[in-house]
Amino acid sequence: MSRLRNRVLPLAEQLYPGRGQEVADRLLALVDGRSGPGRARPDEGTSYLITYGDAVRRPGETPLHTLAEVLRDHVGDIVSDVHLLPMFPWTSDDGFAVVDHREVNPALGTWDDLAELEKHHGLMFDFVANHVSASSQWFRGWLAGDPAYDGFFIARDPAFDASRVVRPRVSPLFHPFERGDGRTVEAWTTFGADQVDVNVGTVEALLELTDVLVGYVERGASAVRLDAIGFLWKESGTTCLHLPQTHAVVKLWRAVVDHVAPGTQLLTETNVPHAENVAYFGDGTDEAHLVYQFALPPLVLHSFVSGSTEKLTAWARDITGPVGENATWFNFLASHDGIGLRPTEGILDDEERQALVARTLAHGGAVSMASVDGRQSVYELNISFLDALVTPEDVRDAEAVAARALAAHSILLSFIGVPAIYYHSLFGSSADREGMRISGINRRINRAVLDADALERELHEDPRRSLVFTGIAGLMAARRQHAAFSPYGAQQVEDHGAGVFVVRRAVGTDDEIVCATNVRGEAAVLPAVSGTDVLTGRRHDPLLLPPYGYAWIRPGRG
Repeated sequence: MSRLRNRVLPLAEQLYPGRGQEVADRLLALVDGRSGPGRARPDEGTSYLITYGDAVRRPGETPLHTLAEVLRDHVGDIVSDVHLLPMFPWTSDDGFAVVDHREVNPALGTWDDLAELEKHHGLMFDFVANHVSASSQWFRGWLAGDPAYDGFFIARDPAFDASRVVRPRVSPLFHPFERGDGRTVEAWTTFGADQVDVNVGTVEALLELTDVLVGYVERGASAVRLDAIGFLWKESGTTCLHLPQTHAVVKLWRAVVDHVAPGTQLLTETNVPHAENVAYFGDGTDEAHLVYQFALPPLVLHSFVSGSTEKLTAWARDITGPVGENATWFNFLASHDGIGLRPTEGILDDEERQALVARTLAHGGAVSMASVDGRQSVYELNISFLDALVTPEDVRDAEAVAARALAAHSILLSFIGVPAIYYHSLFGSSADREGMRISGINRRINRAVLDADALERELHEDPRRSLVFTGIAGLMAARRQHAAFSPYGAQQVEDHGAGVFVVRRAVGTDDEIVCATNVRGEAAVLPAVSGTDVLTGRRHDPLLLPPYGYAWIRPGRG
């Protein structure tokens, strides 16, 4: 415990000046005697499937049980771990307005169902630490004046300068609520009226959240995702985004997790420009184990829409190696949210971003806005990533979609870090425009619930589903077999022309592999690349890529 105390004490003092010793003592008492299974450090065989607990359903079964069956019978070892989006009772935002962090949503199943999932896959739990549902016990208790929740939330204060606050929404920052005595109070709501921000400036709130986190680790979580973590701390006159105190909380939780269950991964979710995002690694040893590579999805999409990898290559060239011995990137292309454009700030120009907006709208998708410095700007594109890779005219062409989908995933799976694949991408789904229209929620375009029995048939009979699924499975299988794809190995991004993206992994070692992807509908020749494609066993001298082709070349091998 002495090592944990040494890590926690200065952070506690930074957060609560003059109370550091007291807070550190209470934190140590909270974790004393508690433990989780932990895990080995991620390697080239580590990958995640991003999914909701009810992503697939079958009548008469709890969704988590059905999900476990689908993963066991059809997905198998294509992925090693599963990121379960919030599986707790909720009131809105498809799970992200949590009513109770400690209970499994009975509409999904039970903790026993999660234990069934854990028999074959590691599980990442989603920790919505920044806010809770307006119907949660914590918030209802605060409104009622329960002293147990005193200071848990932030009431509007005329003395607090919120003029610079950065928002991912254009809704009001404060919403009115009725207290138990009939008076009205306005509470801080970064994400909307039903998602009320927790005030971690109150020690008791931080301790309560820490207890939730430790509980997840005790339940066997292989990783924990810290949702919307950048908004956690509020300070007058600032942006209230990425404040030093927020980083201190993440470091404190890293220390706790390292103590309770070594190897359990903390993932920070901060959909912001790249330079701000990377700060959550800390010094590479003391903050997040994993950080989302948020710039990757829009830059890969831009490459296919424009037919040029120049911007992707220029950005990726600076990412040459691991951030630390136990810190690396969490790479993805699609998720339950849209394709964020804020991470492209300073990388893509307005015309290039507008081309992505136009592609989204042409597919019947939507665009969500944010408020930054009092101005509205495009926050994310709401569209199926696979659909967005092709023109609206080609979206019904299964082979065209699959070709681009696999090429894009070749980039994802060859990039340094741990890869994650959204369930609709793995299964080759199309956009659910009707779901978006009926719900009025833009993000529902990429959140359709699948019928388990229909999915089983379609994985064999539907060309789009089968081509995408089997293709990604093949890429994942090859990735697991080669140490070059270690999440902590070196990479070198090379310029072989604007039509191709080339990354060299395990540079200069016997494990070296050159991964090349063609983002254009015309063949490309790479005179400087030759060797054997580990995906097909075919020898190339030089490498010839067909339209939207890809190859993972082991140089100089016969």
